[in-house]
Amino acid sequence: MAATIRLVRIGKKNRPFFRIVAVSKEKDGRGDVLEILGHYDPLPENITVDVKEERLQYWFGVGAKPSPTVKSILKKKGILIPPNVDK
Repeated sequence: MAATIRLVRIGKKNRPFFRIVAVSKEKDGRGDVLEILGHYDPLPENITVDVKEERLQYWFGVGAKPSPTVKSILKKKGILIPPNVDK
């Protein structure tokens, strides 16, 4: 089972808010998520990123790949991404 770590929008109109989730590549990721790993609030007045780092490292360990957006968010947050994930 190949998994992806990606964002799912749950915010209202003109008020984006995202969940960081682990989802199977075969699913669309809106309702059938494997695990919720955190939240991302992108609005400029209060940009926040909350991530369960130990669970994120678990998913990297079992072969999950982050989407490009999640990868850049994690780099800005300072969370280490294993080198084998870049492939």
